[in-house]
Amino acid sequence: MAVDGATIKKDAAGDLSRLRESVQACIQCGTCTGSCPNAFAMDMTPRQLWRLLLMGEVAEIFRSKTFTLCSACYLCTLRCPRGLPLTELMAGLKAEAARRGIRRHRASTLFYDSFLANLRRNGRVQEMSLMVNYFTRLGRPGPPLANTSLGLRLMAKGKLHPTWPKKGGGKLEKLFARVATLEAEERGETAP
Repeated sequence: MAVDGATIKKDAAGDLSRLRESVQACIQCGTCTGSCPNAFAMDMTPRQLWRLLLMGEVAEIFRSKTFTLCSACYLCTLRCPRGLPLTELMAGLKAEAARRGIRRHRASTLFYDSFLANLRRNGRVQEMSLMVNYFTRLGRPGPPLANTSLGLRLMAKGKLHPTWPKKGGGKLEKLFARVATLEAEERGETAP
């Protein structure tokens, strides 16, 4: 379900209040931005993103691609002078964008879902099946065609294997079930 700007503004307060509370102590020093290896590619700096969150500018946050470019390296969290959980906040914004079905972040959400499904099914990431699943779910011929030469170079160097993997038999199924139970308990719901 795609969500427009009006819907984002309407239900912003309740859904992002936990994230906003976590960043309340931010002093806008810019250490997060200076530490971020991906800041050069972001359309706004992490510091600007936290300011928007504090101000409740949810529509502006979800127009940004900043939180989708976070690689979870934890440098911002490690260096924050206030000890804020910035990496977890970025993950929270990604999760909220996925929950809301924001069209702009669809590709990022599909990759995340495909990655976890691949890991759950095989017990480890099987690159070939991951990319086939992701590009199929994306439903656009452009991205796979644009990445064909990269895939061929990776295969030539032995970094990508063209054979389809055997199923791992859900080696991580217990772990995924436990996480689902803990998340449901955290939300005050009955475990799935």
